[in-house]
Amino acid sequence: MTLYFDAAAVLLQVSPSGNGRWEDRLWLNVPGPVYGAETDNCATGRLHAPRHIHYGGPYFTEYVYRQPRTPQEVKEVLTAIEEDPVDGYAWDGDQRWTPELVRQWWRDRERVLEYLSDQMHEWERYDRSIPNQRAVEGALDFAAYLTGGTDAGSLERDLQVYLYWLQEHRSPTPADRLPEL
Repeated sequence: MTLYFDAAAVLLQVSPSGNGRWEDRLWLNVPGPVYGAETDNCATGRLHAPRHIHYGGPYFTEYVYRQPRTPQEVKEVLTAIEEDPVDGYAWDGDQRWTPELVRQWWRDRERVLEYLSDQMHEWERYDRSIPNQRAVEGALDFAAYLTGGTDAGSLERDLQVYLYWLQEHRSPTPADRLPEL
């Protein structure tokens, strides 16, 4: 059983919730406590949290495609957050996401996959100009996570655990039944 790691509680020890606004979050952010809103596009996020942060949208800003699940992952994401010069991240997602919004995001996952596929040429161009970003790698990792083909687990399972967390305010035990998406 995958347990829910309360990343927001760890981040709240650092700052109340960041300056990112829920209304400004990029639609590509996966449901969870942390999200990128109007972040800068200076390409620092993937340098610090390559398994969690990617770039997209009209201004190629940062968004969270995998929520942190361990203290080390929170540290990596926090470093990415701290490097954002416009302070466009927030971690009040647990107060914003509802079970219906999570399910709606999941229903629209084909739109995310289509976006990732359509933008591949942009990330290839980006990688040629800034090779250490590995933007293509990030897009492929996100797509694999979304479709269940990654060693880091599947987003479907993580979202079921997150739904349980939102509804019950605790991590599921092996005996608990996870909600359907």
